Formats: sequence, structure tokens, C-alpha cells
Amino acid sequence: MLKEHQPLLILTALPENINTKNQDSTFFYFTFLLFSSIMGQDRTIFTQEEQILAIIADTHVHTLFSGDGSFSPEIMIEKAISLGLSHLCLTDHMDYDYTDGGICFEFDPKKYFDYMTPLKEQYQDRIDLMIGVELGLQPYLSSRHHNLVFSHPFDYVIGSIHLVNSRDPYYPSFFEGREEQTAYREYFECVLQNLKSYTNFDSLGHLDYVVRYGPTKNKNYAWTQYQEILDAILRILIKNEIALEVNTGGYKYGLGEPNPCADILKRYKELGGKLLTIGSDAHDPAYLAYEFSRLRELLISCGFSSYHIFKKRAPMELPL
Repeated sequence: MLKEHQPLLILTALPENINTKNQDSTFFYFTFLLFSSIMGQDRTIFTQEEQILAIIADTHVHTLFSGDGSFSPEIMIEKAISLGLSHLCLTDHMDYDYTDGGICFEFDPKKYFDYMTPLKEQYQDRIDLMIGVELGLQPYLSSRHHNLVFSHPFDYVIGSIHLVNSRDPYYPSFFEGREEQTAYREYFECVLQNLKSYTNFDSLGHLDYVVRYGPTKNKNYAWTQYQEILDAILRILIKNEIALEVNTGGYKYGLGEPNPCADILKRYKELGGKLLTIGSDAHDPAYLAYEFSRLRELLISCGFSSYHIFKKRAPMELPL
């Protein structure tokens, strides 16, 4: 930890997690050091910016290849570079048989890779770009998912549950005519059912996704109400070496914490979980690395000292 009032010459060692190929992050860092030295200020006045740089990878990002996306990959990549990120994984939706809301969440894998692959080379001196996918899990789709992920060179595969018996909790109709707790329980039971059917993915996306859209969101939500189901989910992840995603979309939806909530992250750690991935779930460049400034302290308080990215389906550890 740098001390207050240390002279600038002592502060010129660039941390390992700063991408020196990224001129924006390097410029910010040295500008910050110079200002701190001149003003004699403690680093805490830069808490948000510093911690954005501490989390240098966003591994859940959507583009216009997603049915609900409208921004090109280039726009998302350029924004990530401007934020000082060193690693970015584009993970567009592949939700086969999505029938709720009239939106198609499928893309042509060949066209996807034909478009994305040249971008990796184009941006290689500015950011580490990875090509991923977010699978919309449903138990009967296991063979289709298996064929997809083994037929294409994805770096990273997220498994997410968006549909529960063909209904998406995104829509209010999912909660109509029943108690909120009952709807939440059905969602978690569906997650467990999916994990018993298919585990060939790298990270479980936004575990308590359903809470984003509940009538009272997380006002009356406690993970212990569903502990037997959630413990079973977490144990399957640990046994199969599947990461648990920390998705900052929860902040966007007013939860005041990521998905899953901090208590579930702590429980995952207690049960022996080690693999974490971090993603903003951004569909708009304005939400890239969203609230990453709040994550480092939260994850450390939950007992973690690192998180992971995936390249060629293999985890790589990064320090918090």
C-alpha cells in the first residue's frame, strides 16, 4: 500500500495488473500518482477509479449479435479500452427455443466467428479480446448445447437460466397469482434441474437472476429461505469445477449488490468454492464494467483474493 506524502519517484512502478498496451489506463495511473504527490492526498480519494483498474476483466458483455443488443462489437471494445480494461469477453445470447416476449436470442455461429475472430487480431495490442457465448439453459437442450460448444472454438461459455417452464422472470406475468417466495423457489429449483442435466460450461451466470424482477426485488429476500436448493447448486458447481459468476447487473436493477448476493458468495466460499468470474452483463457501453469499483472490497470481505477469466475454456487466475 502506498503511503501518504511519498515522493513521486517512489511511485513510478506500474502495478502488474495495469495493461501497458492500453494508453488510457497507463495515462490515468501516472496522472493519479502525480496529483497525489503534489496534493499530498491519500489514495482513498480515488477509490472508484483505482478499483475499476483493480478489476481489469469484464467477461459478460453483449453486442448486436444478441437479440436484445444494438451496439456493435467495435463500440463495446473501444469503450472497454477507454475504461482501462485489459481483458474483455463478448458473450452473446444463444437461447434456443426462447418463446417469451417474441424475441429471437439465437445467432449464426459461423457468422459470429467470422466477424469476431479478426477483431482479436485487430485489437491485440490494445486489449485481450475473448470470444464467448451465454447459453440459455433448458434441460432438454443439453445435446444442442453440447454440439454447439464442441463445434466452435469458444474461449468461454456461460450457462444461464432465463426461462422457467418457458417463462422468463423478466416479465411480470411470471410472478402473477402467487407469492414472490414461491416464484423465487421455482426459479432456483429450475437452476438445480438444469445443472443435473448439463454441466459442460465454464461459469454459472447471475445465479439469483429472478430477484432482479420480483415485485419487491430483494426487500424480503433471504438466501436461507432456499438454502437446501442453493447449497445443492453450489456443491455441483464446486464438484464440476464450474465458476460462479459475479454479475453486476444487480446494481443496475437497484439491488445494491451483485447477482448472486454477497451472502451466497460467502456460502460458496465456505463450501470450498474458488472459481469466480466477473461480468457486467452490459448490453450498452454505458454499463460496461458497471459498479466494478464496489466489487474488490466486497469480494475480499467474502473471503476471496482472486477471480478468473477463461481462454480456450481454461481458467486463468487474476488477483483482486
